[in-house]
Amino acid sequence: MSKNHERIHIDEKNLCHLCVSELESIYAELKLTASELEILSMPRRVVTVHFPVRLSNGATKMFIGHRVQFNDARGPSKGGIRFHPDLKVDHVSDLAFLMSLKCAVVDIPFGGAKGGVVVNPKELSRSELELITRAYIREIADYIGPFKDIPAPDVYTDEKVMVWILDEYEHLTREHAPATVTGKPLELGGIRARTYSTSLGGIYVLEEAMKKEAMDKSGVRVAVQGFGNVGENAARILHEMGYKIIAVSDSRGGLINQTGLNIPDVIKHKNTEGRLEGFDTAESISNEDLLVSDCDVLVPAALSDQIDDRNADNIKAKIVLELANAPTTTEADILLFDRSVTVIPDVLANAGGVAGSYLEWIQNLNNDYWEHGRVLEKLKSIMISAYNAVYALCQEENSPMRKAAYKIAIRRILTAERLRGNL
Repeated sequence: MSKNHERIHIDEKNLCHLCVSELESIYAELKLTASELEILSMPRRVVTVHFPVRLSNGATKMFIGHRVQFNDARGPSKGGIRFHPDLKVDHVSDLAFLMSLKCAVVDIPFGGAKGGVVVNPKELSRSELELITRAYIREIADYIGPFKDIPAPDVYTDEKVMVWILDEYEHLTREHAPATVTGKPLELGGIRARTYSTSLGGIYVLEEAMKKEAMDKSGVRVAVQGFGNVGENAARILHEMGYKIIAVSDSRGGLINQTGLNIPDVIKHKNTEGRLEGFDTAESISNEDLLVSDCDVLVPAALSDQIDDRNADNIKAKIVLELANAPTTTEADILLFDRSVTVIPDVLANAGGVAGSYLEWIQNLNNDYWEHGRVLEKLKSIMISAYNAVYALCQEENSPMRKAAYKIAIRRILTAERLRGNL
């Protein structure tokens, strides 16, 4: 690590460690100053609150909530709220940093934020979760709002939780403010396609990448690791578009059939049985084996660090579409690049979710609600423009897409800081 890094990152308590590790590979190429590095590697605002909630058994329990607003130079902060028993402020800060990059990569006027409550939703009733949500929002209400920070669903939160957040905020402010949160039901200002915008945005990018690779979808075989909301919707949409989905998996294991899986039947089986295993027209496959299966497009849509230096050399796909967050390690990214495997990084590939949230926010501010086709048209435009900008820099510098995406994001953030007089 350089002396500059040692000098400017002495305050370990305020340091986003992920920021340093991600920026270290490119800070020299961008010739960033110490001041620029400080602005990029420290969150602008970290709010931690402790609040009591009386549970259904009559006992009062204290809960901890966090909200990190990493950077707001390009616009109000944007990011999800999650409920998780292992939630820690350091990890929340890392995720807020990535949201800052993601919004900048797709060039929407948001900064990055993340937050949540330290709680296990599986141990509480729905009514108790509502009480916790509303109490958390009462504590952070001064820091959120349509032009400050706009929450969205994340791990173990959904559109109903967003309704509780919106309703509590409106009670506190005594104003109708649907643009306060995104990911709402249609009836309260939600946007069409929001539930699958992450998957669809990634597919728009994938199809643009395939054009560059001169790949015809009629012969393309796709493997999808992860069959939650994002992975299942990706498999479903790709199947409907005529792609051959040869393998899918969830946390328990997966299915493979080189002639192609009937995804609607797989979804029906999963909903009925609660698992993928046992589907009668496919063989079983582990998550590890799915990653190195004989496919043309690999879609990691589950956990982080799935592709690393131990399996990167065995990846057979020509394109890796990262719909999960950080599924590929830094070492594996370099190995894949050296093998001419195109890795479309998470900050670009799964940015369809925040792009969809941006479109919902615009509609709420204007009290103007669009038809489904118009939503998809705007989402596609955002994603393809972002992909082409990243691809152009890749070609110019002969670099991995992740490095190019980070450079574009960092330059846009620093330009905004510079225009504001902060640099």
